[in-house]
Amino acid sequence: MLGCMSTTVAAARPAPRQLANLSPLAQLRAGRLTRRLVQLFVGLSMYGLAMAMMVRAGVGLDPWDVFHYGVSLHTGWSLGVAVIVVSIPVLLLWAPLRQWPGLGTIANAVWIGVATDISLRVLPEAHGLSHQVPLFAAALVINGLGGALYIGSQLGPGPRDGLMTGLHRRTGVSLRLVRTGIELTVLVIGWLLGGIVGIGTLAYALLIGPLVQFFLPACIVELPERHTPTEVELAERGD
Repeated sequence: MLGCMSTTVAAARPAPRQLANLSPLAQLRAGRLTRRLVQLFVGLSMYGLAMAMMVRAGVGLDPWDVFHYGVSLHTGWSLGVAVIVVSIPVLLLWAPLRQWPGLGTIANAVWIGVATDISLRVLPEAHGLSHQVPLFAAALVINGLGGALYIGSQLGPGPRDGLMTGLHRRTGVSLRLVRTGIELTVLVIGWLLGGIVGIGTLAYALLIGPLVQFFLPACIVELPERHTPTEVELAERGD
């Protein structure tokens, strides 16, 4: 009797939301586009805000932003412009990997930089650990939620995430090793260029994955239709 009740309860639970493996064209056709676009830009705006908060906290940036900050120091560009410009060669690296950018990929490449510069204009710099640490901690949570929102919109990975997954698929090297290799490379180059490296950099590396994983299930937009991809869509995906 108890076994039957357990089976009934388990069957009554809704299935966990899943990310669909869609080509760029299928992403746009999958439905609920207005909701997904709003969620995408809210998530990207939060990501840019979090990046600016980390800069103002001054205790370290994530590896890619260490690199972006270093580039901005040597070019005179704002941090947001550096983010946008760096995205261009990263996207060009997608071509030999047979990766196809989605709408969310292009929005990620541009809007995070815009949101970062806007946020930097209004956020004051934090002074003293009693202000720096809470500011960074809040930025980390906002970054994790923003990342989950834009991933959950199912409109394509960001340029840097797509490079990582493309290299993984084409080389067969584990995703963890590919990500570690890329992020260590940009971190070292960014540090040599004068980017902000600190305890916050380590905290980001350790905590951002669990935070995104925590938020993501609630942020995935369920798509009304799941269809078999056409040959064109399979080619776009590189399958």
